[in-house]
Amino acid sequence: MVVERKLISKITWRMMPFLGLLYLIAYIDRQNVSFAKLEMVDALGMSEYAYGLGASLFFIGYFIFEVPSNLLLDRFGASKWFARILISWGLVTIALAYTQNATMFYILRFLLGACEAGFFPGVLYLLTLWYPSAYRGRMVGLFMIFSAVANAVGAPLGGALLDLDGLYGHAGWQWVFLATGIPAVIAGFVTLFYLSDRPEQAKFLSLQEKGWLKDRLASENSGMEANAGNGFKALINPRVLLMSACYIGFPLAAYGLSYWLPTIVKGFGVSNTANGFLNIIPWVLVGIALYVIPAQADKAPAKTPYIVIPAAIGAICLVLSAIISNHIMQFTFLSIAAAGIFAGQPVFWSLPSRFLKGAGAAAGLAAINSVGNLGGFVAQNVVPWIKDSTGSTIAPMFFLAACLALAALLVLVIGRMIPRVPNTDTARGNMGVSDCVR
Repeated sequence: MVVERKLISKITWRMMPFLGLLYLIAYIDRQNVSFAKLEMVDALGMSEYAYGLGASLFFIGYFIFEVPSNLLLDRFGASKWFARILISWGLVTIALAYTQNATMFYILRFLLGACEAGFFPGVLYLLTLWYPSAYRGRMVGLFMIFSAVANAVGAPLGGALLDLDGLYGHAGWQWVFLATGIPAVIAGFVTLFYLSDRPEQAKFLSLQEKGWLKDRLASENSGMEANAGNGFKALINPRVLLMSACYIGFPLAAYGLSYWLPTIVKGFGVSNTANGFLNIIPWVLVGIALYVIPAQADKAPAKTPYIVIPAAIGAICLVLSAIISNHIMQFTFLSIAAAGIFAGQPVFWSLPSRFLKGAGAAAGLAAINSVGNLGGFVAQNVVPWIKDSTGSTIAPMFFLAACLALAALLVLVIGRMIPRVPNTDTARGNMGVSDCVR
């Protein structure tokens, strides 16, 4: 047990801060379009709906290239493939700063999705190579905390960058893309030299540690569906298909809220900078929820309550935000809703690794994420359409709440199709996150 604790701690301190930093950069790159919108719509002469369509094309490129990207990661290794992903999406983000018209915006957003495809499920797959199952929920939670940090950092950053309008001849919305694209390119080159593809290649682990981890993972993976010869076979697995359909509701609610929240807050009559700082609050709550919920779920054999209950709370708060006219209460319910939307997602992502491994896990995780992220495409088209149709910036929350509630119901079905964690794993997993990183 002492060897296990020291090993998990060593891997966590080496891997998770770096992977989290990459996710922070990725999430800020995704969020930048919501702040650029506040000026870019008028600058390019686009309607809210036309801009939403362009922003959503990211998810089409993401959907098409997600599974192939993750299978190439399995072939070439995480360090090389993540470096390619980061550098290419950084260059496309920089190019967005020089968008001349709607057509160019549409093309670049599609390319951005194609370039970033494979990063998030690639990290999930990488965690299956480095961590026993008892730790994966918490590690995904730690990883996703950086999305909350990204939103908290990106919100005031986006507002402040908009206020740089005119500096060196660039509009504020151009600075939003420039300041968020350059770090991705730099991080790509660092990744190439820092990240180890597999434990057996890691110079920071001893031979004893490598042997223990190899034996532990081999024991857990015995009997699973590897589909090593053809990872695409995982795509027709009924559990993968159902999880893909179920997951749509979570990105739909998440992107719908994060994309539209700056617009809602702007309707309160605040400045760009104040808007950015107010948008920190929801993501602080998200970060806390992403720490607490996965840590508790990893101690329990039944995972579905830790996905369903937060999602139900999120759906209820979205509805309450839309039926209450007080701005403070609206913002309060939206902040709680954000925490509910995100809190159970790390627990959700711990489920596929219970029945998939190898190339099958790479393909299966990518399929679930790619199909699910089509919810982002739906959100960024339907949300502005509802606003344009109703004239209300808060009315789209009813739609997000319904989709999130449906996803929660489907999780209950999935929970009956996936085996519980064996008691031995649960006992081993009773360490909290703080124990893992001590």
